[in-house]
Amino acid sequence: MSAPATSQNGAGPAPAPLKALRPRSHGRRKAVDAAIRVFAWVSATAGIAVMFLIVWEVVQRGFSAIDWGFFTELPPVVGEDGGGLGNAILGTLVITFVAALIALPMGFFGGIWLAEFGRNGRVATGIRMVANVNMGIPSIVVGVFVFAALVRPLQHYSGFAGSIALAFIMLPVMARTTEDILNLVPNELRESGLAMGAPRWRVTLGVVIRAARSGLITGAVLATVRVAGETAPLLFTALSSPYWLQGLFGPEGFFGGPTANLTKTVYDFSGMPYERMQELAWGGALVIIVAVLGLNVVMRLIFQRGKEW
Repeated sequence: MSAPATSQNGAGPAPAPLKALRPRSHGRRKAVDAAIRVFAWVSATAGIAVMFLIVWEVVQRGFSAIDWGFFTELPPVVGEDGGGLGNAILGTLVITFVAALIALPMGFFGGIWLAEFGRNGRVATGIRMVANVNMGIPSIVVGVFVFAALVRPLQHYSGFAGSIALAFIMLPVMARTTEDILNLVPNELRESGLAMGAPRWRVTLGVVIRAARSGLITGAVLATVRVAGETAPLLFTALSSPYWLQGLFGPEGFFGGPTANLTKTVYDFSGMPYERMQELAWGGALVIIVAVLGLNVVMRLIFQRGKEW
């Protein structure tokens, strides 16, 4: 039986010879690359075409409903002509604004703590997990939760309950977006500020956040847009109303009773067998699309102009 081969210095067995690598076919790689490119282009084109058809259909059907009365008048009585969605537009603006006042500051400072102070601690890891789970929860579940926690004990729907439901949806989005944006800031900026003797909180607020302000504002806008077209949570919280929002309390107040909102009104009117109400529903859908799309475009233009300055 022959002895195993040893290395040249006699320290141990010689390494086994490497197997020759089979060269890949250049033509095969080009074919796979071309196939993936074609698949990506076809998929993107199909998706864009579907979105364009939806937007075109909404514009074509809803543009005829847009006039001055659409923004200033109450919805028409069943079967009558005229009227508008002024109360629903106002209610949507108020509900979304209050939700943003609640969720954006909490999500902003929560994201700062996760990125700058909590880091890899157990508490921060648990909060991230809960935030990620909440981001995937269907919005109707949030509506049912707020209904059980707020609407049912108070025995009435309200615009404030709708704002709470939307705030629940916005909060994890803002927190995780803030954390991700702050994690993109180079550590050298933090180290430079700390080396100059500034406390950690001042470095965070004065250096890190200032460097990431454009991304943070974008995250706030995205969180707001995320809830701008929500309908399901408002079905169980704000419901709807044919009247103008009148003050804070009372049957038609923000805290005291059902509050008109655009998405719920579009949902109701789209199923009505009356031409005028269906026309107003298409107009409301057009307003939602224009508002969401316009807000995104304006923010991108502002940030692009800021970078040029």
